[in-house]
Amino acid sequence: MPNYNAQNPPYSIFPGDVALAFNDESPAANQASQQFALPSYAGFPENGRTIRWQTIYVTAPSAISVALQTAMTDSDAQYSTIDTSTATAGEARSIAGVRGNFVRAKVASITGGSGVTVQVLG
Repeated sequence: MPNYNAQNPPYSIFPGDVALAFNDESPAANQASQQFALPSYAGFPENGRTIRWQTIYVTAPSAISVALQTAMTDSDAQYSTIDTSTATAGEARSIAGVRGNFVRAKVASITGGSGVTVQVLG
């Protein structure tokens, strides 16, 4: 899977969908995943939506920092971190009030381990 999906528009995540930002991959430090659009839908609350995401590793790294990032405009410089996972055993997290139009994962740092999977649930 490419680091950045040049498809315009990118794949969308609707409520109930599971998107694989990284899928059993070996990303390097500062490597971003492909991005996904977060389309608006009827009944979308003004205060944002809740996004659940999960990190899974085939072999646990000794240290890792994975950021969940969103942006209003699909431009690398526009993405900002809204949550971070440093759990070497993997974990499921939830972030409320997300207002971005696009979401991606970014591995800020990684030491050891293999088979990085990051799931984003719309």
